[in-house]
Amino acid sequence: MRWSSALSTQTDPSVAVGVAVETIRDQLSGDPADLLLVFACGHSDDAWDIFLKDLAYAYPEATVLGCKAGGVIGGGREVEGRTALSITAASLPDVAVLGFHYEVDESASLEATATWWGEHLGVEVEHQPSFLLIPDPFSCDPANLIAGLDRAFPQATKLGALASGGEALGDHIMVLNDQVFRSGAVGVVLYGDIEVAAVVAQGCRPVGPPMVVTGAKENVLMGLSGESALGQLETVFSGLKAEDQALFRGLPLVGLGIENGRRSYRPGDFLVRHLLGMDRDKGVLAVGARVEVGQVLQFHVRDADSSRADLEALLRQYTASCSAEAVQGAVLFSCVGRGERFFGEPDHDTGMATRHLGGVEDGGFFGAGEIGPVNGQTWLHGYTSVMGIFRPKGFS
Repeated sequence: MRWSSALSTQTDPSVAVGVAVETIRDQLSGDPADLLLVFACGHSDDAWDIFLKDLAYAYPEATVLGCKAGGVIGGGREVEGRTALSITAASLPDVAVLGFHYEVDESASLEATATWWGEHLGVEVEHQPSFLLIPDPFSCDPANLIAGLDRAFPQATKLGALASGGEALGDHIMVLNDQVFRSGAVGVVLYGDIEVAAVVAQGCRPVGPPMVVTGAKENVLMGLSGESALGQLETVFSGLKAEDQALFRGLPLVGLGIENGRRSYRPGDFLVRHLLGMDRDKGVLAVGARVEVGQVLQFHVRDADSSRADLEALLRQYTASCSAEAVQGAVLFSCVGRGERFFGEPDHDTGMATRHLGGVEDGGFFGAGEIGPVNGQTWLHGYTSVMGIFRPKGFS
């Protein structure tokens, strides 16, 4: 197994893809590529005809997956809002690589969606597959996609991001091999001699104490630790420092404990969701997820320091359990709300990944929502950095 990653800021599409392909050839030392991940920012839609034609000539046997994006990642760099092309290539002996285009009636039941995966992929649970996913945010409900895929393949790792940079239906380009799509989702399934680990950095820190949900109905939070949910929020908010109050006003968040009954909770122990609204007359809060009585909840804020510490802690945790020497490649799906404007420095997420993963450079893009697992279930996230780390199973 060998991975490579290249990024070109050349504005001419032919030159850009030529530069990237030459870099990949050098990094792969002439090995064939079985998977190509291609992400472009700032290039015209017509450029994709050139990209796909040249890549098919250079690597005719490779499965190609990609999309237009608001920013791209590759070769140890992050480029946002400017013209750039990122290509990540993998030589994957003894690994099956199957591409797919997903387009399902959004009114279909969860069971019907799960059945679609079994019928269209021809992959069994016993294959222990992993998935890379790129949905279009305007034509595909990622929650339905994820829920159906989790039902069909409950133990599989699913990673990805929503295509970004467009403003309306049809704006996004998603590619699979020599085909261009403007709706649905594209993706690949990988199985065989490959292990895919997920790092999901939600980039938050808790404020106030953990509390137990004592009243809830679906996504409406009514009671916390025996008091009204709104009353508890007001108590926590009044005790925050001014800077944290400003952060909470700008982006109010709640963390839902992924394991109840623990004595202590750390930032990574929560699924972070948006606080959607409140009803002062009823004293209730609306949360961007289903809430259950007995669940632990803690309010959260997000800032650059918290996001930096969260990603570093998770990467340290990974390398403590799995040697960085075994890592052969990585992909990175970061939120358009992160990047240089958020951290105040360029190449933040990819630079940290490269340092912790033994120099491996990742490729990916800035998405309009990120897909990754928390506590064994796949979720759509926001303001998150989702990383897939690849190594052969022989290292396990």
